[in-house]
Amino acid sequence: MQDPHQLLQQVFGFAEFRPGQEEIVQAVLDGKNTLAIMPTGGGKSLCFQLPALCRHGVTVVISPLIALMRDQVRSLREAGVEAGALTSGNTDEETEEVFAAIDAGRLKLLYMAPERLASGGAMSLLRRAKVTMIAVDEAHCVSQWGHDFRPDYLRIGELRRALDVPLAAFTATADEETRAEIVTRLFDGVAPETFLRGFDRPNIHLAFAVKDKPREQILQFAAARKGQSGIVYCGSRAKTETLAQALREARHSACHYHGGMEAEERRRVEIRFQQEDGLIVVATIAFGMGIDKPDIRWVAHADLPKSIEGYYQEIGRAGRDGAAAETLTLYGPDDIRLRRSQIDEGAAPPDRKAADHGRLNALLGLAEAMGCRRRVLLGYFGEASENCGNCDLCDRPVELFDATEAVRKALSAILRTGEWFGAGHLIDILTGNATAKVREKGHDSLPTFAVGRELSKPAWGAVFRQMMGRDLIRPDADRYGALRMTDAARPILRGEANITLRRDTIASAMPRTAVKTMVSEDDAPLLSALKAKRRALAEAAGVPAYVIFPDRTLIEMAERKPANLDQMAGVTGVGAVKLKSYGAAFLAVINGAVEGLHPARMRLVGRDAGVLYDRLAEAQLSLQRGEDGTGKPMSLSPSVLRKIAEARPSTLSDLDRVGELGAAKIERFGPAFLDILRSA
Repeated sequence: MQDPHQLLQQVFGFAEFRPGQEEIVQAVLDGKNTLAIMPTGGGKSLCFQLPALCRHGVTVVISPLIALMRDQVRSLREAGVEAGALTSGNTDEETEEVFAAIDAGRLKLLYMAPERLASGGAMSLLRRAKVTMIAVDEAHCVSQWGHDFRPDYLRIGELRRALDVPLAAFTATADEETRAEIVTRLFDGVAPETFLRGFDRPNIHLAFAVKDKPREQILQFAAARKGQSGIVYCGSRAKTETLAQALREARHSACHYHGGMEAEERRRVEIRFQQEDGLIVVATIAFGMGIDKPDIRWVAHADLPKSIEGYYQEIGRAGRDGAAAETLTLYGPDDIRLRRSQIDEGAAPPDRKAADHGRLNALLGLAEAMGCRRRVLLGYFGEASENCGNCDLCDRPVELFDATEAVRKALSAILRTGEWFGAGHLIDILTGNATAKVREKGHDSLPTFAVGRELSKPAWGAVFRQMMGRDLIRPDADRYGALRMTDAARPILRGEANITLRRDTIASAMPRTAVKTMVSEDDAPLLSALKAKRRALAEAAGVPAYVIFPDRTLIEMAERKPANLDQMAGVTGVGAVKLKSYGAAFLAVINGAVEGLHPARMRLVGRDAGVLYDRLAEAQLSLQRGEDGTGKPMSLSPSVLRKIAEARPSTLSDLDRVGELGAAKIERFGPAFLDILRSA
């Protein structure tokens, strides 16, 4: 078994593990059944890819989307790893290439969709491949409560039993109920080694805003981040198209994406997003799960998401490189009514509907939070935290007021009108606005008529929205969306409980100014040049730009300005294969023309032995004709110098044995070489 620390540097270009990774990697290496819940961007894929390289045999990776599998396979191959995918999108040549790698014993990671497990030949293929471990990506898909339930995920437990190999499951989105279902379905109820590495993404700024001309709000948010890659999520297919058009009219590079598009058209959008800098994709939630793009700088929701799990997963597509990223979620009473109605009108049994209302309540609690938004978000996942200082409510605390009396008046108006009317009509009653409808229904004679004049119409709108958010009132589908009181409101109506609400501050709800610069002003031109070189190499290779190097690697190059390949090897994300493939090209951008290294010296790049090699080569050059410069010319081959630099012999006899120098060369170079080796 190979050393994981050595492979971490050589293959992936990382000097050390990210927090929480090493313990998970070790558990997987030890052959333990493992469940790891890690935040998006926390390095989940490395936790099964690295053990796969260290272990014997093939690791089969069950992954939900073709785009996700292709992305990971491309990145692994660029790093010099034998990986392949068997998907419905494969060409015959691609499939044959995977089979050939299996038969030759070269393949280390085999990616498959769960649906392929249903095919008759899947089991014999995996036995033929000598699978020694199963990794399950997006493991929450086994849960009926989870996102995008995939029935074929249920076959994974059978596969584990049939192959009798360890299984490692990974997800970023799993509440306690979902985790329990994962254990039941994948591990037969026997608790695996479990790692809960936290859900916090501290680099992501969280913000919500009440809808007030939402299209303009999105355009304003995008304008402050012009030139940065972003995603806008919408609640309908039609809205993705109209909003993308509005962004293009505002001179943004933007396109739409939804499940109603032709597969080839969707694929073109995915490729554009992977390869273009600064593209905005306006999409339904069908987009993003298969895109491992690390430098998405912002995510906006033009409509309320379906749940906290969905929200967390969607914003998690921003800032996967660890650099600052921003989010904005717009919501309003229409969103709340729509989500409530979708639940009530669905075919699910009552207990499922109650659970779905509870999940929506949790999301609305996040939207209407009164203190640090991150504390509320992490609290939902059972994680305690301090105020984060990186959300809109830490930037600008909200103003609160005792709304007990206002809520009682609103509930009274609902009950006195028979729970047959919506918020607009009820607000007219409370504010004393005797519209034709109010007079026609005789509601201008109700005791609640004009009792709420102390609040403006928009303020009452905020009260009703927050009452829906707190699940005190719900739209009734059988009464055309009329508001009805829930049992949760009765203690307030009876005077047994008080309630505090937020005063709406729509004007100041937009998030702070965007973080625009990733490097200093002096380094910005170099970063642009490095990105241009990356783009050219990516286009030539037909891969996404970040497969060559992610943004954070280029940023480190721009800041550190490595002068040679040894220094370049110390840049995060520059592994041995990528150093050989691209090191000289990027050094040339930083320093101008770069002299190539002999292959023997290339094998020592980034190691102490490389420095020794250079000193030995320099000494050899000065002694080529002896100390007086008149002797017979002698030299050692680069491969012999490499062997000496790696072995570090300490005596003349050891030096002769390592390099097979012979008496004459030992006499010429031996003493000087030993002095260099001893001083090192």
